[in-house]
Amino acid sequence: MKPRPEAAVKASHAQETARDRAAPIRYSARLMPLVSTNDRLRDVCADLGRSDVIVVDTEFMRENTYWPQLCLIQAAADGVEVMIDPLAEGIDLAPFLALMNDESRLKVFHAPRQDMEIFFHLTGAPPAPVFDTQTAAAALGYGDQIAYDALVNNVLGRRIDKGPRFTDWSRRPLSDTQLSYALADVTHLRDLYPVLRDKLESSGRASWLTEEMKALASPGLYDVTPDEAWRRLKLRKRDPKFLASLKAAAAWREREAQSRDVPRGRILKDDALYEVAQAQPRSVEALGRMRGVPKGFERSRAGQSLVEALDSALEDPAAYAPKVEKARVLPPNIGPTVELLKVLLRQVAQANGLAPRLLATVSDLEEIAASDDADVPAMQGWRREVFGEEALKLKRGETVLGLHKGEVITRPA
Repeated sequence: MKPRPEAAVKASHAQETARDRAAPIRYSARLMPLVSTNDRLRDVCADLGRSDVIVVDTEFMRENTYWPQLCLIQAAADGVEVMIDPLAEGIDLAPFLALMNDESRLKVFHAPRQDMEIFFHLTGAPPAPVFDTQTAAAALGYGDQIAYDALVNNVLGRRIDKGPRFTDWSRRPLSDTQLSYALADVTHLRDLYPVLRDKLESSGRASWLTEEMKALASPGLYDVTPDEAWRRLKLRKRDPKFLASLKAAAAWREREAQSRDVPRGRILKDDALYEVAQAQPRSVEALGRMRGVPKGFERSRAGQSLVEALDSALEDPAAYAPKVEKARVLPPNIGPTVELLKVLLRQVAQANGLAPRLLATVSDLEEIAASDDADVPAMQGWRREVFGEEALKLKRGETVLGLHKGEVITRPA
């Protein structure tokens, strides 16, 4: 057969490569069975432990529980791809959890807030160190909260079959399609990581991600101590009795939800907590007259314990109430300054290929307008370097905004 010209061979190869990159990648679960025994788990964790970088994803259910029910763990490293069944009878996840807490190994996730919460609940500490591909993508201009499938498509040119997204991962057996979908989450992620890492380093933004990951690894982010549950709620009033009642009711609900392993809303809705904090019932009869409380709730053990919690808190509301700062009253004349800062924010974000809200919120801008020493994220770390200092220059009149060929620009005053 007559050989084809070199240019034709290259063109053909390029077409085949493009088709391969665009086609969904499927992995056979039959060739990659679930790890469901402790002996096998120790072996695969030893394999994973030979790498300095471990890529991780989880599948879980929490619609009907307080604590997320871990249903599947997917992990990959150089030459290793594993799926672990946390629901297998007698399985001890200790070897894998040790890897998650091993600070000599980098763990790569995508949008890992809930994954981190799961591991924090299992071990008492969030995995560290961590590389979040969603945050890395935001720092590189791919969007503030880009979805995993969109990022894989944008960076790797691969399409992900999203059909099995709504799988009930607690049911067994899982199909080959379901497991192939789950495994692909970490195999794609393993390929994404070095690309994003290199782009961060070449753009000088690797330190940005380091800052963000320190915040993500803070244990306080995953703290579900009942006495801190009031922080999840808006403080509609600030008098001691209201605050003490709200704190007591929120702590009571958190303890009930945790002990019964049901969502908070199954115990009492947020609106009911606000009503309880306002009415401050000191008897089950008073509790029963409240509209937001389910009929008959006051006659239950839970109703009685809620009244007891409120009664105890209201014995000395000033001592029990959380200490909260007074709401800051912003100067009435900062409106024009805030509007100028909004324009500057959009200009700086566009110049750096970033989503504006990644740099600052409207609340940040209001605080900056009111004070050069505003204690807000936009005035800290890399955000201050990129935007905060420019905002101060604008306030001091050292920089002015203008238009050039229809685009907003900044220039020295």
